[in-house]
Amino acid sequence: MISNLVPVAVDTQTASKDFWARYHAYRRIRHAETRPDDPLQPDHLVEQRMKREDPFEFEHRYEISRDGQMMSYLIAATGRPGSPGYDSNKDFMWADASVHPDFRRRGIGRSWIPLIVELMDRHGCTTLTTGSEEESGHAFLKWLGAEGKLGGAENRLELSTVDWAMMRRWSEEGGKRSPSTKLEVYDGPLPREMWEDYCPQLTAMLNTMPWEQLDHGDIVVTPAVLAEWFDRMEMQGTVLHTMLTREPDGTISGITDMNYAPYKPNMIDQQFTGVRTDARGRGLGKWLKAAMLLHVKEVHPELERVVTGNAHSNAPMLAINTQMGFRQYRAGIEYQITRARLLARPGA
Repeated sequence: MISNLVPVAVDTQTASKDFWARYHAYRRIRHAETRPDDPLQPDHLVEQRMKREDPFEFEHRYEISRDGQMMSYLIAATGRPGSPGYDSNKDFMWADASVHPDFRRRGIGRSWIPLIVELMDRHGCTTLTTGSEEESGHAFLKWLGAEGKLGGAENRLELSTVDWAMMRRWSEEGGKRSPSTKLEVYDGPLPREMWEDYCPQLTAMLNTMPWEQLDHGDIVVTPAVLAEWFDRMEMQGTVLHTMLTREPDGTISGITDMNYAPYKPNMIDQQFTGVRTDARGRGLGKWLKAAMLLHVKEVHPELERVVTGNAHSNAPMLAINTQMGFRQYRAGIEYQITRARLLARPGA
């Protein structure tokens, strides 16, 4: 009976071969549902990533399984005390749960709620953040009483549709409009001697991103955080490409970066693009995005598309992306609910 099933904690450091077998079988089913057109990340890379402890976050993983088959899986995370940005983020816990399609509408999703509340209490968190791109997920979260706080979408650019003459023009015009601004290009991790200067400037730009109604703390990037990012990318074989614009006084006025994973050679992930508020209106965003697209096309000639995510409210970036040819591929919503409201949900 479903009522007899209980969540079991997963320690990825000591997990058995049987666990990994049922986990990979489960994620293949979920991948076929949610990302059917995309390459599946190889098992060894997934295990490598999950076995590496995050020095800045507590991560909790649980499964509900029966007779060797995984029926549901949950991951929850929150900041570690003393980690960068902890003081403004300590009230928040993030979680993601899913249920095997053969076992839905049987109360399994609801059965996670007491565990999530227990984890929130363990860490002193008062607000849960989660999200969904699926109708079943939206329906469950609305039933739960969670509020949609941030709408966004995954947008994709097919390189076969790009107006390359326009990209070259944007790149050239960017330099002409800001002749004293230098465009810097880095393939791979940024040089260590840059980190002390780069981190606070990246932090400032990241914290200008639109959050709509989502409650959140500050994003804080330090050299230690940057080192962890770079170590994880190297471990996974991911190639980082970064471009930035630098003003004569040394200030970084704009940043864009992309990640290339060899296991999906025909696509590249556009990560952050940001321009300082006092440098906007000069076409730096167009310059950076066009120059980066031209660059990665040359470095990775096998590329067919660029994948990125944007908040619906980020009008300036969406305007640039639309001109480039990005089109919405899938949409999602980030939800939040307080611990008190979780406990008050009838039947939860």
